[in-house]
Amino acid sequence: MRVLFTVSDWSAHYAPMIPLGWALQAAGHEVRVVCTPAQAGPVSRAGLTPVPLMGGLDMVTQTRLLYFWDAQAGRRPYPGLPLHPVTGEELASLADFDFPAWAAGNRREIATAVKANYEGTLDFARRWGADLVVHDPLAVEGLLAAKVTGVPAVLHAWGPVGTHEEEPSLRLLPEDPAGFFPRHGVGELGPDLINHVVDPCPDGLRLPTRAHRLPVRYTPYNGPGGMPAWVLEPPARPRVCVVWGNSLTRMFGPRSFIVPTIVAALGALDVEVVLTGTPEDIASLGELPSNVRAFERFPLQFLLPTCSAVVHHGGAGCAMTSVAAGVPQLALTFAAEQQANGARVAGAGAGLQLRGDLADQDTVRALVRRLLDEPSFALAAHRLREENLARPTQAALVADLERLAAGRPAGRVAA
Repeated sequence: MRVLFTVSDWSAHYAPMIPLGWALQAAGHEVRVVCTPAQAGPVSRAGLTPVPLMGGLDMVTQTRLLYFWDAQAGRRPYPGLPLHPVTGEELASLADFDFPAWAAGNRREIATAVKANYEGTLDFARRWGADLVVHDPLAVEGLLAAKVTGVPAVLHAWGPVGTHEEEPSLRLLPEDPAGFFPRHGVGELGPDLINHVVDPCPDGLRLPTRAHRLPVRYTPYNGPGGMPAWVLEPPARPRVCVVWGNSLTRMFGPRSFIVPTIVAALGALDVEVVLTGTPEDIASLGELPSNVRAFERFPLQFLLPTCSAVVHHGGAGCAMTSVAAGVPQLALTFAAEQQANGARVAGAGAGLQLRGDLADQDTVRALVRRLLDEPSFALAAHRLREENLARPTQAALVADLERLAAGRPAGRVAA
């Protein structure tokens, strides 16, 4: 079987697909990953074969444009102004970026890139002879290719935000203003065009979808990296992990970098703090409290099982890796999807969520104390971990995908 993955220009979006790619290859199937040139390296390092034929605006610029548009429409829930979509500098006024002029000057180039992405993916799927397509929520080029070529398409969710969300800000599928989908006779692009969803969420985080579910265990992949022996040694004090996404500062600006506040709050607690981040972020913190150790890009799947709590920005990768490890979470969030991730974990009793702009030292300290002192959080986190472990493995999911590609119902597909 030949399985085509299509992924968006952000490695966290397709990280949950990597273990599935391994399982497919181990079962003797071929996997190709259509991606942007920027993702060819990460895909290769993950042990899969990239096909870097997509282009267009990078994910950071797209997100800044979205936040600028929201601010213009009065939908920005956070204080301050968004970043300049192109330069990334802080705006003094929304008038400092002429969105209509930018759109007029870039419309043709963007349209050409989008058209090339759709047509290039469709052409590759035809020539390679893909039997099945798996795509992340933003990489709908694969969905179009599957619909046109008549093979099954499967959306692989990356966290608890699903395909059928009531809140507009949580609807992850991109728009199709040029009408590529109806032009190819496959209907309008929208949630109801999704027939199958790989659902990596335990029952306590059941994601909203009307598509047929393919349940799977969430298996963390946090990028390459070694496992130091010290993580096997039980910590003398409760260990709290602090992990911050490398996207926030570039998408939201310096006000979103609240790690100094978090570190100062935890420095006053009788805990061991392990901070993982980019070299630039760590260097910007200066001298750290005596109970804080910092590591560059430490793979979370090795660290979190040794922790009593984790503080993060609400990204799906952090939230779901924490779920798999059974660790109570504090999500300090700046985006709608991050807020939903944190709120849904909190709704399952396994954590707490707070808007990042409301976080101060006293509040962060008090919330982490609750995670450590109130047994209900650890019990709920353990329950989510056990629910995750009880789900089918990627090897079992491969068997479901084989049945789909053969035109037979997948064994565990449920409405």
